Amino acid sequence: MADSVLYEVTDGLATVTINRPDAMNAMNTETKAALRDALRAAGADTAVRAVLLTAAGTRAFCVGQDLKEHVGNLAADRESGSKLTMSTVSEHYNPIVRALTEMPKPVVAGVNGVAAGAGFGFALAADFRVVADTASFNTSFAGVALTADSGVSWTLPRLIGASRASDLLLFPRSVKAQEAYDLGIANRLVPAESLHAEAEAVARALAAGPTVAYAALKESLAYGASHSLSEALEREDVLQTRAGASEDHSIAVQAFLSKQPPRYLGR
Repeated sequence: MADSVLYEVTDGLATVTINRPDAMNAMNTETKAALRDALRAAGADTAVRAVLLTAAGTRAFCVGQDLKEHVGNLAADRESGSKLTMSTVSEHYNPIVRALTEMPKPVVAGVNGVAAGAGFGFALAADFRVVADTASFNTSFAGVALTADSGVSWTLPRLIGASRASDLLLFPRSVKAQEAYDLGIANRLVPAESLHAEAEAVARALAAGPTVAYAALKESLAYGASHSLSEALEREDVLQTRAGASEDHSIAVQAFLSKQPPRYLGR
C-alpha cells in the first residue's frame, strides 16, 4: 500500500490514515487508489470490527482533489481529446464512499482539520464524526466550478436539511467546528490536542460492541432513507431476525440477566 495512506489493524480496529500532511492530505491519484483499497480491505477482513478514518498532521483532514495534479491532467486531456480526468469520480471517489457507507461495520471519522470537497464527503460518509475544535468544513465544489461528488449531494441534506445544504453548496464557506456541531455535522466536538485519543476511544468502543447489530443498523438506516415506512418495517423485520439469531444477542441477554457486562464476539 502507498505511503500516502497508512493501514493498521489492532484488536479489531482498522485505522486508516491519510498521510500527505504537507499537501493538506489532498487526493492525488496514488492516494485515492490507496484509500479505496485500504477501505475495501477493512470491509473484507473478518478480524476488523470497526474502522477509524483519520489523517496525519494538524492542519487538514482532507482538502479534496489535489488541484496541482488536476490541472496537469486537464491539460493532458485537452491535448489528447480525452475525458480521463473526471473518470476519477467513478474510479475513486464513488468506490471510496461506497466502501465507507456499505461496510458492514461502524466507521468513525476523526476530523483533525480542514475537511473540504471530497474530504468533506468522506467525513459525511462515516457513521460517527469526532471533530477537533480547530477543524472546519467546506463544500468547495462550486468555488472551482464543479458540482458535488463523494456523496455530498446525498449525505449533506440528510444531515442538515435541503435548504441549509443548498446554501453551503451554492455559497461555499468555511463552517467552523462549533457551527458544524450545532448543525449536526459533528457528533462530538473535542479539543484539538485530544482528537486522536478521543476518536480512537469511540472507535474501540464500537469495535468491542455487537457488530452484527451495528451492521444491521447501518443497513436499516440506509434502506429507510429511500423507502416507504411499510418497506422499512419489512426490512426491520428481516434485519431484526438476523440480529436475534446472533451469538451476540444471546450474550447480551444473558449478561443483562446476570447483571454482568457483555463480552461480544462479533458473530
